[in-house]
Amino acid sequence: QVQLVESGGGLVQAGGSLRLSCAASGRSFSTGAMGWFRQGPGKEREFVAGIRWSGGGTYYADFVKGRFIIFRDNVENTVYLQMNSLKPEDTATYFCAVDTTGSSLHPYEYDYWGQGTQVTVSS
Repeated sequence: QVQLVESGGGLVQAGGSLRLSCAASGRSFSTGAMGWFRQGPGKEREFVAGIRWSGGGTYYADFVKGRFIIFRDNVENTVYLQMNSLKPEDTATYFCAVDTTGSSLHPYEYDYWGQGTQVTVSS
């Protein structure tokens, strides 16, 4: 059974940084991708960043390009989201998820989800 466990959320001032982690267990993945999504109060869940299992290619939502970096540790089977220059509008619950067949931007195409970690950015 696949488990995804996020950690690293918290409260930070605008302009600060946080690093989120997503530890995957239960199976290994050779196709597809891991993505980070976020959902703010009253908002739909939106794609933030993704990294492909094969080759490690990364892709980002426009609103985080240049500020967030997604990377992975294959030994630890963990994917990280380094978030810099945080803004109050980045406040949301952040989720990691696995798309076992592709590298979609759409949450409904993801097969496994973590429980989420809260990020709050104060102004």
